[in-house]
Amino acid sequence: MSLTIKLTITPHIINLNLHPKHRVKIPAYSLGFRPKPIYHSNALITILYNNKQPRMSQASVSGSIIKSSLIEPDGGVVVDVIVPESERGSKTLEAESLPKVRLARIDVEWVHVISEGWASPLKGFMRENEYLQSLHFNSLRMGNGTVVNMSLPIVLAIDDETKENIGSSMDVGLVGPDGDLLAILRSIEIYKHNKEERIARTWGTTAPGLPYVEEFVTPAGNWLIGGDLEVLKPIKYNDGLDHYRLSPQQLRKEFDRRQADAVFAFQLRNPVHNGHALLMNDTRRRLLEMGYKNPILLLHPLGGFTKADDVPLDVRMEQHSKVLEDGVLDPETTIVAIFPSPMHYAGPTEVQWHAKARINAGANFYIVGRDPAGMGHPTEKRDLYDPDHGKKVLSMAPGLEKLNILPFRVAAYDTVAKKMAFFDPSRSKDFLFISGTKMRTYARTGENPPDGFMCPGGWEVLVKHYERLQAEEATPAAVSA
Repeated sequence: MSLTIKLTITPHIINLNLHPKHRVKIPAYSLGFRPKPIYHSNALITILYNNKQPRMSQASVSGSIIKSSLIEPDGGVVVDVIVPESERGSKTLEAESLPKVRLARIDVEWVHVISEGWASPLKGFMRENEYLQSLHFNSLRMGNGTVVNMSLPIVLAIDDETKENIGSSMDVGLVGPDGDLLAILRSIEIYKHNKEERIARTWGTTAPGLPYVEEFVTPAGNWLIGGDLEVLKPIKYNDGLDHYRLSPQQLRKEFDRRQADAVFAFQLRNPVHNGHALLMNDTRRRLLEMGYKNPILLLHPLGGFTKADDVPLDVRMEQHSKVLEDGVLDPETTIVAIFPSPMHYAGPTEVQWHAKARINAGANFYIVGRDPAGMGHPTEKRDLYDPDHGKKVLSMAPGLEKLNILPFRVAAYDTVAKKMAFFDPSRSKDFLFISGTKMRTYARTGENPPDGFMCPGGWEVLVKHYERLQAEEATPAAVSA
């Protein structure tokens, strides 16, 4: 009997096309294939085939073990544009004297993202040169010729009246929705906001019903204003969740404190069910098999704008804490933090942003699954994006070469084993796929999902949330009656 192993090399991923039961995916860098040098070399992996089981062992080079540590941030430094406390008084006085631009809540979220370095090396809202590179190339070219990924335009829109009030001033003060001065925008540039082009290139469609577009792009002003930010103090929301909002620098320090030799990030905007947990725990197992000693999971729910029918952030965070309490994930090897970015639902374009931001936070592995950052088509009964394109795009995206992409296998509810398990096509009829929409329907109607779908404590959080919603919705009707 002979065995043929076919190696298909993409920029980030090695596929070992063995029999399905033995199929594994490991990063290309782990075998030494590198498009360009990276901050720390990744583990060198020897693939052996012994007794029909793939085995991975860590090799040594020049007598020392090569392993992955924290990944270098884009541009080499995590951007921090928060004004030092000693300078806040004078900067605030200066801001008060400048023409003002009033920010919406969505703009404050982007100020937060920029100020902590999630978008490094970006130091402010995009000027036109940066905007065009992001819009057309999904990347920015640095002064030294290197390319960093930047798939979403991070821009600030203003209307005609605000543009006129700014006049010839080179700096403006940014005012939050409650009237507080938040920042100074320096050396500004004002340019046209071509909304149709922005929408078509970011979302790949101009169909009506795109949540971010309808909320924030269509009603926005006809001008964009770019410049360098000086944020007067750290952005806080005072919602009881600020302790979860760890900056990239804080996360990197925590990874160091825990002596992580690999950090794998998992982004989600839904409650964690046991299928998610299976994927995360399996990823850690795979990293241990690759020779890492202490892989740390960054469970990183998105904390900015989400569409109306998504589960609110405070409910999700409470549910995530129950997942750790119930032992579904190990608190010793898991960090739960909030990623402050707003959600675009822009599919393969947006998932690049999600991956890039985690590089800046210190994650060197990124888990990607089916239809990342996707949604249903707003006017047709189909997915807006091909469910497989997100992971394919990540394996080719400019500026993400140093990040290890980990596509995961599909998990579903195994009706025979009565638990979440990896989907087995040979007995597909035994598996039940429970979408986020179906999960929310279960909770809303009070119907319990199958045993083993989610930990009991986490499910109880969701049920209570929808009970509160229904009570609130019934109250106005009762009053009017």
